[in-house]
Amino acid sequence: MKTLVTLGSQHQGIYGLPKCPGDKRYCDYFRRVLNFAYSNWAQRILAPAGYWHDPLDEQTYKKKSKFLADINNEVFINQKYRTNILRLQKLVLVKFNNDTTVQPKDSSWFGFYKPGTLNIQRLNESSLWFQDRIGLRQMGNRLLLLAKNGDHLQFTEEWLITNIVRPFFK
Repeated sequence: MKTLVTLGSQHQGIYGLPKCPGDKRYCDYFRRVLNFAYSNWAQRILAPAGYWHDPLDEQTYKKKSKFLADINNEVFINQKYRTNILRLQKLVLVKFNNDTTVQPKDSSWFGFYKPGTLNIQRLNESSLWFQDRIGLRQMGNRLLLLAKNGDHLQFTEEWLITNIVRPFFK
């Protein structure tokens, strides 16, 4: 594979209820309830549980996450993961500026909540970047961050051809 394009992906995980109705207290309550995602059965059979990342309890996330903490080299460095990323000629990450499904939307660019808070931390402010555990910093200008106005996966065929297919797959 030469080029990998992701569209609104949860690279640093999710912490929230998509399109959460109601006020902030209601949504925060559901975040706490959704920590069942770290149970063994949920990690085994529910795909969204593999992306659950509680920034208020990083220790449990790193201990219990069977997919995301592993693939992002959060617990130990799997050099093969890093090598595979670095083999790419381009890694194109598309974030939807009005995404109500991926929470936080910054996860699409490997951003997330700063550990212990609900304040957004960009990729280049994170330990993932500074420790370069999966090679994103080393990629340099081969890592491209694109923003698209609109909600999760809301784009036209014309936008896809103009902004993704022609520039990266011609």
